[in-house]
Amino acid sequence: MKIAVAGTGYVGLVTGVCLAEHGHQVSCVDVDEGKIQMMSQGVSPIYEEGLAELMAKNKARLTFTTDHERAYRDAEVIFIGVGTPEKRDGSANLTYVYEAAGQIARTVERDCVVVVKSTVPIGTNDRVEKLIRREQKEGVRIAVASNPEFLAQGTAVRDTLHASRIVIGAEDEFAKDVMLRVYEDFDAPRLVMDRKSAEMVKYASNDFLALKISYINEIANLCELVGADIEDVTAGMGLDARIGDRFLKAGIGYGGSCFPKDTKALHWLANSYDYEMKTVKAAIEVNESQKLKMVKKARKYYEDFAGLTVAALGLTFKPGTDDLREAPSLVNLPILLEEGARIQAWDPIGERNYKKLYPEEICYCKTIGEALKGADICLIFTEWREIQEIGPELFAKQMKKPIIIDGRNCYPPESFKGSGVIYESVGREIVR
Repeated sequence: MKIAVAGTGYVGLVTGVCLAEHGHQVSCVDVDEGKIQMMSQGVSPIYEEGLAELMAKNKARLTFTTDHERAYRDAEVIFIGVGTPEKRDGSANLTYVYEAAGQIARTVERDCVVVVKSTVPIGTNDRVEKLIRREQKEGVRIAVASNPEFLAQGTAVRDTLHASRIVIGAEDEFAKDVMLRVYEDFDAPRLVMDRKSAEMVKYASNDFLALKISYINEIANLCELVGADIEDVTAGMGLDARIGDRFLKAGIGYGGSCFPKDTKALHWLANSYDYEMKTVKAAIEVNESQKLKMVKKARKYYEDFAGLTVAALGLTFKPGTDDLREAPSLVNLPILLEEGARIQAWDPIGERNYKKLYPEEICYCKTIGEALKGADICLIFTEWREIQEIGPELFAKQMKKPIIIDGRNCYPPESFKGSGVIYESVGREIVR
């Protein structure tokens, strides 16, 4: 099928490339000429495992362009995969969605289905349809469908090609039939429902996972107070099939482009109906507080950080991505800088994006050992494999004062016993 995708961020680009992998002819549209030129040369503007390789493999079926009229004019399906950033009040900014819908309505010259792939509040597809009806050309049939994404950064390609489910929100047989054709070669359950239910599936799923993370972090905090071990607790919980063992890893909170934004958006939406989602509100509050645990734990060893050298291992919100959105490092490191600390940071992928925010204030290191050299304390923000593979010996050898605050529970506490290193993690015993 001939498909166009509006937007080349995580959702749009991954969607377009994976549809090309399934044999569709795909045009990816963006307003950023620099990004389009980069992608046309086979370079991915984002780090995502396997994405660049798929771009190269399917280059004959992929086109990257700023010319939306040419891309949309005779497309059978047009996906809207633009950003829906968070407004100050927590609601979703739908400006880019409506702009794309308007462009599509004024451009298309054949019957097609417009698919809202971006994460949008419930009822947005209805508003997109009204906008398109108002501006579309006569004699053209345009249906609107909801098709939320369920990809995670770092595994986005795998999550799309081997989806746990494909949710299609369609109000008529034309949209339903076209969408089933788009995904006929995908080996995943396909669920067809009304558009509002499809929109709600996305928010309900993401917010449930955010709830699960915040809940286990609260249990971890209580474990520290009563002397229990969070990993023993989660092992016992996870074997219950009703609970499952995923998203039960204690740490310093969730980040990224989805959970923080989607929890706030659903909470705001409920408030607009004069209904408060107390569980979602609590998850948001717990997560914001959890991010500050690193500095709070560090203050047990130093009243302030003036003149101290701090090693920061990991900068991104999770391994496998260069995304810094809502990363705990962005909450903690500015506090240390304000108090006069010297920060030596290491991250295998996130350094480039961090330099855009702190080009001079932080010393960026090429190796973990370099980041640890002469440090008075080490803060671990991201569970990169390279960090998990080092042992207590490197901390003891390189650091001036080997004190580790591990926000991701990268190591078993017993491995530090007798090492001369102070090791503190989340929800587990402190090794002194």
